[in-house]
Parts: sequence; structure tokens; C-alpha cells
Amino acid sequence: MKIHFVGIGGIGLSGLARFLHYEGYTISGSDMSEAPILKSLRRIGIEVYTPQKRENIKDYDLVIYSAAVKSDNPELKEARRRGIKTLSRREALPIVLRGKKVYAVAGAHGKSTTSAILASILKDSNAIIGAESKEFASNVRYNKNSDTLVFEADESDASFLNTDPYLCIVTNAEPEHMEFYNYDLDLFYEAYRKFLQISKIRVINSDDPFLRGVDLEAVRLDPKSDIKIKSHFLKEDEPYIRFELRDFGEFEVWGFGPHIALDASLAILAAMNEIGLDEIKENLKNYRGIKKRFDIVDRSENFILIDDYGHHPTEIEATMRSLREYARLKGLKDIVVIWQPHKYSRTVENLERFVECFSGSSKLVILPVWSAGEEKIDIDFKKHFNRYSPVFADRIKKDKDGVSLLVGQKTLDRIKNGLVVGFGAGDITYQLRGEK
Repeated sequence: MKIHFVGIGGIGLSGLARFLHYEGYTISGSDMSEAPILKSLRRIGIEVYTPQKRENIKDYDLVIYSAAVKSDNPELKEARRRGIKTLSRREALPIVLRGKKVYAVAGAHGKSTTSAILASILKDSNAIIGAESKEFASNVRYNKNSDTLVFEADESDASFLNTDPYLCIVTNAEPEHMEFYNYDLDLFYEAYRKFLQISKIRVINSDDPFLRGVDLEAVRLDPKSDIKIKSHFLKEDEPYIRFELRDFGEFEVWGFGPHIALDASLAILAAMNEIGLDEIKENLKNYRGIKKRFDIVDRSENFILIDDYGHHPTEIEATMRSLREYARLKGLKDIVVIWQPHKYSRTVENLERFVECFSGSSKLVILPVWSAGEEKIDIDFKKHFNRYSPVFADRIKKDKDGVSLLVGQKTLDRIKNGLVVGFGAGDITYQLRGEK
């Protein structure tokens, strides 16, 4: 089959495209503008077009489009005019996953980390995750000799219901993406309940109030009683945590914070369906983190720059705890936070928690909201975040020995010392890397 992906530059759709390319399909795709991920797709032989236009549609058998693509997209309209079958990413999942023994990982927070850790433990499995694993430098790992697939399942559009999981992991079920569920909590939790029901084996975080009350057979992890944190330490200047899991002994995994121990423990319990404990402990050493999650992009004696995808207060709070521990071990006093709010709706709905979650920072820099296509909502950031005396900048610029805060073309300030972290799911990741 010849398959064209509209919106191929997204981390989710690019993963499906890569995987089907490795499976032998003829793959092409398009996006609105150039991005680093498109270059990586071209390197493996996928033809990618920018910008999107109707002339890009050729004799394809199928067109798959991302959730961000609107019905008036010129390529989608042209494909439908020609009578080419079109499927949303959600609708296409059964094609991608068919014939696989799927280990599906879902949850509002931690699913990318848990998926990547599980993929490291099950080192011979296929993997499609929503982030780039530093172990295999991609969001996809392909092994034609394995039918096992670690898959990061998405609850934002209920597409996790199309994964037909052999085993599911649910890290938590905190309400998120409620616009898809018409702000109906019953509808939201019912989707999670169906996801758990269709899985043959379930591994869940029983500390989550909803998951704790689910009346289904499951491997239940209680982090308060099942996990004992032993220490945080640096190995070759990289962050590691050592913990005990039940009576299975000690484990070491890349990262800081109780949330990392939780994610690793869920992955370990799931992997026990496939391999033995000694192999799990050994393979866990393969995990080296994922891009955009506590991602150390630059460091020197007195300056460390970290990129973190955290865009919800729960995620930011967890990373802030890790940052404080990291700063202590590195002997750094200042933690400078650069925050690019992601979506007006999320910012407004969680405003009180956002105000609280940056506690412990020595300076807060706020960038313009990354709208993700939403209509603008006026938010008085100066008023709500006045306790931090925030600095407002249009963008940041990374150079060889620090970060500059820019307003227009004018440099407002330069940060050359301390622990600096950028939070957000927009283009801040490229700004932090000097790519934009």
C-alpha cells in the first residue's frame, strides 16, 4: 500500500509513519512547515512535503491525518475528492497494530517515560512511543523478528480504545483533554474503564483514586507501600535513582524523583510477563531517558540547561522536586524557570495550580502562550504570578555560554549561572537548543 500522512511532523503521527515504513509500506507525508523531525524522516527514505497543498496528493491507497488537521485542509479535501480512503490517526491504529502483542501504556502523566523504560527492559520488542528514546535515538524501534510491541496509548482522543492491548499499564487517570470528553467526567472515566476492560492483563497505579476503585483483576502497585526510595545519585554526571520494589530487591534507573521510581516499577511489573527478574534488572540499565523529559541539553561547571516537556501542574511539580535534588547534588543555588504556557484553555483551567507549582524557583520567566491553534484568552500573568516577580520575554536564544531573554530584538537579560529549566510542549524545545 501507498500511504500518505497529513501532519507527519507530529510526534504521534511520525511514529506510525516510521513503523509502517519499516513494515514495508510506501510512505509519504506532509506538514505545514519544516521541522527537525521531518529531516529525520527523510533520512530513512520517507518523502515529506512542505507546505501542505492539494498537489501533494497522488495515487495513494490511503491517507491518514492527525487530530490537528481540520476538515478544510487542502490535502484532505483533495484526497476525499478523488475518492481515496481517509482515516484519522485514531481510526488507523488497528492497521498499524494488527498482528502484534501490544503492551499499551496510558495515563495523563508519565506514559512516555514508562513506555520508554518498558521498551528498554523488553530490549527485543518493537516500540512506538510519544517521545524520542535516547537509547535508540528515535520514537520508534523496529524488530521484524518480534511480534511484541510497546505502544504509548493516547487518551486525549480516546484512541487508546483502538489498541487491542494484550497488557495495559495505566500510570494515572487525572482528568486532562476534557474538551474531547465534553467536560463530562463520567464520559472521561468510562473511556479509561473500557480501555482496562479490553486488555487481557492490567498493571495499574492504585494510588490514583479512580484506578483504586476499578473492580477488575489487575496487578496493583501501591507506591506508598511497594516502593522504597533508597537514594538519588549521579553516575557520570547523569541523574539516577535507586529504589526497592516489593520483595524483588533493588533497582537503579536513570532519572530523579519518586515519579521515576513509580514509572519504572509499573514497567518492571509488566515486563515480568515476558522475562525474568535478573534480565529485567540488567536491561533496565539500557534506559538513558527520553528527549524533552528532564533533558540535559547543556552543562558546564556553573551552568546547566534542562528541557522538560512538563505542561501540566502535576508534571511541573514532579520535575521541580527532581530539580531541587539535582541542584543540591550539583551544589547550585539558583533554579531559573522559563515557562511557555501550553494552550489558553489548559492555563485557565489550572491557573491556581500553575501559580503554586513553580515554588522553589529563584526566577520565573514567562513566554507567550503557545496557543496550539486555540483562540486567544486574556490572562493577567503579572497579577496572578506576582509572588515570583516574573520576567516576561518574547523568546529565548541559546548561545555557547548561556541563555538570552529577548523582547523583540532587544536582549532583556542573560542567564549564565545556575540550573535553568524550560517547561512547555510548544516550540520552547527548539529555542532551548538554539534551533529557532
